Amino acid sequence: MDQTPQLTGRERQIVRFIAQGMTTPQIAEALSLSPETVKWHRKKILAKFSASTSAEMVRMSIEQGIL
Repeated sequence: MDQTPQLTGRERQIVRFIAQGMTTPQIAEALSLSPETVKWHRKKILAKFSASTSAEMVRMSIEQGIL
């Protein structure tokens, strides 16, 4: 990918939590969100990176200086 995806502040928070190994329910609790909302954000983030897995998304986040 040539361009770094533009993530919202909330998406950046979720990427950080995923990188720390937190589960969807743990992220939801930490951010006072429903698990469904966290899943929705994760889906949007994956699409922005054109990634198929969370691990790939975290790797790309690190490579692109987001994390």
